[in-house]
Amino acid sequence: MRKSSMRQLYVDELKDLYHAETQLVKALPKMAKASSNAELRQAFEEHLRQTSEQVSRLEQIFEMLEETPTGKKCLGMEGLVKEGSETMQEKYSDAVMDAAIIAAAQRVEHYEIAGYGTVRAFAEILGEDEHVALIEHTLTEEKQADERLTELAQEINSQAEAGERDDAESESKKTTTIKASGRRAA
Repeated sequence: MRKSSMRQLYVDELKDLYHAETQLVKALPKMAKASSNAELRQAFEEHLRQTSEQVSRLEQIFEMLEETPTGKKCLGMEGLVKEGSETMQEKYSDAVMDAAIIAAAQRVEHYEIAGYGTVRAFAEILGEDEHVALIEHTLTEEKQADERLTELAQEINSQAEAGERDDAESESKKTTTIKASGRRAA
């Protein structure tokens, strides 16, 4: 059956976000566990709490619309979560792993910011002022989470790069020592 109403598009987009958020409720504890940086781990734990509240806000909207939140699979978030999971399987050093996790998490945040911005615009067009307020609250949280990840990335990315430099210098010294000791033995 052809869907032609703006309201149905709005409901479909909300269902997509709902499925996205429920996927994140499962993914965020894994990201926190994989993080070696205590501040990063704490940021993921805090965002998990917020995400649970965001799910509740979406459920409120569905209740007001007299709709069910289920029935739509968010393939975009599924892909982002899968990529993040694959990243966490890599054998990076701690700081580099934290940098990789932040990169994956920021892709998720940007996806959510785009989704919530879209449904806020739809809610405004449809005159759903109560929904706009709830969505705006979530959108603000998503933007703050992204900003927090950016702040953490500045420190963690520097640590990761410095660690690689230290590793390269250490490896260079080993090679020099081996070459020098090899010449003496000859």
